[in-house]
Amino acid sequence: MKEKLKKIREQIFNDLRREMSMKDLTNLQIRYLGRKGEVTQLLRSIKNMAGEQKKDFGRLANELKREIEEQFTVAGNRIKELTGKKKETPFDPTLPGTPYHPGGLHPVTQMTRLIQQTFSRMNFELVLGPELETDFYNFEALNVPKDHPARDMQDTFYLTEELLLRTHTSPMQVRYMQKHQPPFRIIVTGKCYRRDSDLTHTPMFNQFEGLMIGADVTMEHLKNILKVSMKKILGKEVCVRFRISYFPFVEPGAEFDVTCTICDGLGCATCKHTGWLEMGGCGMVHPNVLTASGVDAEKWQGFAFGFGIERVFMIKHKVNDLRLFFENDVRFLKQF
Repeated sequence: MKEKLKKIREQIFNDLRREMSMKDLTNLQIRYLGRKGEVTQLLRSIKNMAGEQKKDFGRLANELKREIEEQFTVAGNRIKELTGKKKETPFDPTLPGTPYHPGGLHPVTQMTRLIQQTFSRMNFELVLGPELETDFYNFEALNVPKDHPARDMQDTFYLTEELLLRTHTSPMQVRYMQKHQPPFRIIVTGKCYRRDSDLTHTPMFNQFEGLMIGADVTMEHLKNILKVSMKKILGKEVCVRFRISYFPFVEPGAEFDVTCTICDGLGCATCKHTGWLEMGGCGMVHPNVLTASGVDAEKWQGFAFGFGIERVFMIKHKVNDLRLFFENDVRFLKQF
């Protein structure tokens, strides 16, 4: 029996010396140490022996089992180490380094900064405000009471009856006028939210808002400031027009349009075949808004306007779908 143990030991050690995979090692382990393995069967045969033979053979068989288990562990570690080395890519110092692709500002961020710089040069103060607004600042203080039909046009995201995601940057008009005395001129930039989605509208969009209050501010000031700022922002002369329109917070009110740069005024899907792109609303601040903000409407007057930042970018760079700004397609973004 001792010769049999010696023969099995030599056979196992010879098998472990050859190159094998982890699967081969597992099969070998089952062959010798499994439930029906050769070493296991020898250990089971000890109960049939008697006297000193049983004692001596049992001691040798158990020593062999422990030695074999250790060798299987060593072999397993060796296979894992060799497998890991094979997976490693050899380092070649002669190869060029990994190219570095620098990022850039998002198109909306670029346009926002250009707008801020343009109006800053005209002495407009940059003002930022909260995106989570109250019903008072978003509607009531802007001459839009709770039963006003203009609320139906806003498609508002309400969180509670009094809290909502602002639908425009106009609440900052009231917030600023409550804390400052005229004369002043401000520019507001930030995100706005409405339940609207098509080629020229998205549920979240960026807007810039202008407000100028003084003793003798008129529509003529509004027209000239918008004309000068659009030339600077768009980088070229464009045809502009005012269309009489109704907004509760201005009187008189108008839509400010520029020639569609996609079709050069001929008509396309982006401009809804009108030849014009709507920039946004503008007009003289309504006396009710001045009064709600704590400003004497008999002494002061001024204008306000609110335009979409993405829309200005579309006009400047002839982008025909507003949704491209939010799809994170690098092929589109890297052009700017």
